[in-house]
Amino acid sequence: MTLNPADSLLFGGLYGTDEIRDLFADRRRLGFMLTVEVALARAEAAVGVIPADAAEAIAAAADPDRLDLAAFRVETEKAGQPVMALVKALTKAAGPEAGRWVHWGATTQDITDTALVLQLRAALDILERDLAALVRALARQADAHRLTVMAGRSFLQQALPVSFGYKAAVWLMPFLRHVERLHQLRPRLLQVQFAGAVGTLASLGPQGRAVTERLAADLSLAAPIAPWHSARDTIAELGAWLGLVAGSLAKFAGDVTLLAQTELGELVETTETGRGGSSTMPQKRNPIISTHIVAAAMAAEAQVPLLLAAQHHQLERAVGPWQAEALALPQALALTAGALAQAVRVAEGMKPDPERMRANLAITNGLVMAERVMMALAERLGRDAAHHLVQAACQQALAEHRPLREILGETAEVASRFDAAALDRLLDPAGYLGESGVVIDRVVAAAQAFPA
Repeated sequence: MTLNPADSLLFGGLYGTDEIRDLFADRRRLGFMLTVEVALARAEAAVGVIPADAAEAIAAAADPDRLDLAAFRVETEKAGQPVMALVKALTKAAGPEAGRWVHWGATTQDITDTALVLQLRAALDILERDLAALVRALARQADAHRLTVMAGRSFLQQALPVSFGYKAAVWLMPFLRHVERLHQLRPRLLQVQFAGAVGTLASLGPQGRAVTERLAADLSLAAPIAPWHSARDTIAELGAWLGLVAGSLAKFAGDVTLLAQTELGELVETTETGRGGSSTMPQKRNPIISTHIVAAAMAAEAQVPLLLAAQHHQLERAVGPWQAEALALPQALALTAGALAQAVRVAEGMKPDPERMRANLAITNGLVMAERVMMALAERLGRDAAHHLVQAACQQALAEHRPLREILGETAEVASRFDAAALDRLLDPAGYLGESGVVIDRVVAAAQAFPA
């Protein structure tokens, strides 16, 4: 049994991904810590703090597959973290001579935080890869459907015509910004943490900074200008970024669910056989993928306040906030990554229905084109007079259940200024897409510049 569906064998495919789960699995997490311990030993050997042969013996002994996780659980419960048990195990495995140099000058949070950064780097690589796939898929939809006319809606009611390509471009746009934010975030986040008990590295004397820089270089991380073990703004920034990505995913998936409604029927989420079926209603094709995207996104967003509050580290070592961060961050990552992977499936597999879109545009009997008629009349009558005239025509069309075209043709102020052909052109939704095409061009061009 699992408490979080993202970790469940049954539900994990809906709310997370195996790649992210693997990154945060217990043995993999300990493996990242061992990577840091080995890199630390080699860095210290490189500057003469410990013997070189000790560093190599430590590296040879650092095998996460040898670790007894059941024993680690007991030790972790006692100490509140697994690093002490890890150091004991690595010391024993390295032998008495080399083992005494394990964890030299380090403290628990140095190992835990730097291992976390390595996990996060791998996680961000996965997220960026899937963001690229989503960007490409939505760009294809935008380009392919630039002339697929449909109703644009405000307050859930038809407002003006748009194209499905335009809608896809608007879905896509924020993900380009999220990639930009990620590139800006990486250098701030991907920094080694090595500072000793209170951040001064007093245990290593004048060689502390040299060890820090060698450790950072060995792990391909940056060396910070000051320790960040009690300054968690970069972790909070990552949490906020995950919340932003989750929000954009929820917007996309939420729109898909609305367009897939029976009453609209303008979009099918996926054509996969059996996907979204019902145990009692054979006709159902529920937008089940998008449903779980929205749910996962909401849960990911809910972790953001906790990650912001987890910046409240007291003095030089936290009592509670650091531990709370560990509860929220893996969940936010897993849920966002899961929602993103599912969104790629939807973007690649969704099928718009142009005929249904056209039919839905027709249900207003032309009222969706009222603004265009008003603007054309305004050039001749002035805006206020044109607005009043077209509004009255719309009200009459609604009251009499007649097409707006008929009412306008019977209205002297309109008929005297526009012949039948001109009125037909004014009431054609395909002719009133405004800048939709150039918006699509700009967004698709930006997507094409996105690194594959």
